Amino acid sequence: MARCGEMELTTLEHTHTGGWSAPLPDADSDRTLVLVFGAPEYRDDWAPVRELLAAFPRSQVIGCSTAGEIHGAHLSDGTIAVAVARFRDARLRMATADPADGGSHRAGRDIGIALRSDDLRAVIVLSDGLQVNGTELTRGLGEVLPPQVVVTGGLAADGDRFGATWVIKDGLPVSGTITAVGLYGPSLRVGHGSQGGWDRFGPERLVTRSAGCVLHELDGRPALELYKEYLGELAGGLPATGLLFPLALRPEGDGDAVLVRTILSVDEESQTLTFAGDIPQGGMVQLMRANFERLIEGAGDAALDTAAREGDGPVLCVGVSCVGRRLVLGERTEEEIEAVLEGLPEGAQQVGFYSYGEISPLAAGRCDLHNQTMTLTTLSERV
Repeated sequence: MARCGEMELTTLEHTHTGGWSAPLPDADSDRTLVLVFGAPEYRDDWAPVRELLAAFPRSQVIGCSTAGEIHGAHLSDGTIAVAVARFRDARLRMATADPADGGSHRAGRDIGIALRSDDLRAVIVLSDGLQVNGTELTRGLGEVLPPQVVVTGGLAADGDRFGATWVIKDGLPVSGTITAVGLYGPSLRVGHGSQGGWDRFGPERLVTRSAGCVLHELDGRPALELYKEYLGELAGGLPATGLLFPLALRPEGDGDAVLVRTILSVDEESQTLTFAGDIPQGGMVQLMRANFERLIEGAGDAALDTAAREGDGPVLCVGVSCVGRRLVLGERTEEEIEAVLEGLPEGAQQVGFYSYGEISPLAAGRCDLHNQTMTLTTLSERV
């Protein structure tokens, strides 16, 4: 277990064939944070997670399913990536919400109200990736949390299948829910960064009809029809091929601020596209495509944006990248993970996952839902 100032830190992984890569650390306490990012199939093989939970009964354990697990500089499938951080002075508190009880916006508000405090420094949020509106979730959080609180996290994934995702709740893998952990106290040091690296092409188009995250019309034309024209022969692979061509969204009245939105599903009958976040009517959208070198550079830039260079000890970096980036980068995916580590302080340890959406502030200010970005959170403690 490495020391980061007054924070003790261990990262490890579990494989079906080899078990845990190292013994579970003796670090259970009410100030211990355990992050768990697991392959979707662990829902049916929960024994390793039960073992982990048994080893940390007093700790705050938060985790979700993925489209790939990040451990150090490596990307894996079919594994569990874990970070165990025991703080000396920083405090932790968990909160959960079920959007079925009142919607994603209400769930975000409920979590924010449960966690807010004068000494709250950061919130890490993990949400179901298919049954939760990430835009409404972040809007709810932003309404009740002060702007200086750093809110980051992501939407759980199910590989490239888009079937069902899970989040750990009460020790079990549960669909349709949201969990979050608040981190408190002046000793905590938090950094964050979020970068893309996609190129925009084609004309900007006006969103003439939409409802939440469902896009009906662009420039008065059926959205799916127009989108298929751009994809050409790739249209037959929707929705998966849509991950290669996200939309750059410039909401109405939001100046030059741009969010990226990626497709979750298509409806041939209604000719609509459903995205991982809202596509507000009156906004402007533009198609995007991959630029391999810029995607990798964007990951490195996200690391530099965290500004986590206080002191000499290692920090914990939690990386959340988009499944669409992975599909584009293919065998080069680990290059963006390596680029992150190169941009972090020497000795930093990294865990994370590939997601259906990333939660982070843009650079400063309110948190928002992003797609197709590499989003990073760094945690350390200086007493």
